[in-house]
Amino acid sequence: MPAQSLYARIGGREAVEAVVSDFYDRVLADDSVAHYFDDIDMVEQRAHQVKFISAVAGGPVEYDGADMRAAHDHLDLSGEDFDAIAEHLAAALNENGVAPDDADAILDEVAALRAPILGR
Repeated sequence: MPAQSLYARIGGREAVEAVVSDFYDRVLADDSVAHYFDDIDMVEQRAHQVKFISAVAGGPVEYDGADMRAAHDHLDLSGEDFDAIAEHLAAALNENGVAPDDADAILDEVAALRAPILGR
């Protein structure tokens, strides 16, 4: 019997949607990073992030977003910005009952994207 995927362990689409909703509530309440989303369609952004987190967690979804460097290049993000976003994701995962090892696995995947997101 195959091992259960990370996506299944955290609760599937419903759980990912809850995490993403909580995550963006936190991000948009944080004045240090909220301005990056001023001109963004947040319904579309949340749906996009659900696909991204689902793909990172091994869910049955094909992530078709832009290359990370290309998608973030125009934002001129700093390491502090990246860290703030990662902290909001960590808090959302924790708040929504994702087990610490599973949250760490997701956060490790996101951390691996730090250089391209920051244009390095």
